[in-house]
Amino acid sequence: MITGAALMALLFGYLCGSIPFGLILTRLGGTQDIRTIGSGNIGATNVLRTGRKDLAIATLLLDALKGSVAVWIASRWGVQAAVLAGFAAFLGHLYPVWLKFQGGKGVATYLGVLLALWWPGLLIFAVIWLCVAALTRYSSLAALVAAALTPVIRLGMDLQASGFTTLGVAFAAMSVLLIWRHKLNIERLMAGTEGKIGQKG
Repeated sequence: MITGAALMALLFGYLCGSIPFGLILTRLGGTQDIRTIGSGNIGATNVLRTGRKDLAIATLLLDALKGSVAVWIASRWGVQAAVLAGFAAFLGHLYPVWLKFQGGKGVATYLGVLLALWWPGLLIFAVIWLCVAALTRYSSLAALVAAALTPVIRLGMDLQASGFTTLGVAFAAMSVLLIWRHKLNIERLMAGTEGKIGQKG
């Protein structure tokens, strides 16, 4: 049964996650509509294509923070509410109602939710990302591998303890959605046309 606290957590998390910071910051910064350049994405990577590193960094931090804030506030209603709020914030970033459900790819918000719900998971994600990025120089591939392995590690820990938890399942679902949102990157990786870290043009 869905309780009132669960519904509040889902709604609050979604509204937090759906704030399109990339679009807001680029408009305030006087650049063109972020949705008309590059990938059309509202995330930090596409904001960087405007040439404004400051706006890209701010977008990255705020997109992560909205996931963390949703969790921290919803935690007042209980642990399960916090998990639901984090998952909903991630969904809000991917599918914001204000932008006809055309949002970002979710990496920054995923990390923000990790920080708030399971901070060791953030370290695991970072280590995996750094290792894969150093070996391949593909940022997208590093994010995909980290997103795939992080919940597997968490679910393995849960299974060794007392069985799967809501937290582990939530991160597994988020990873599936994150990987799905990177489908064009996966196609480019398979075709050998994905840009590498530090590559120009």
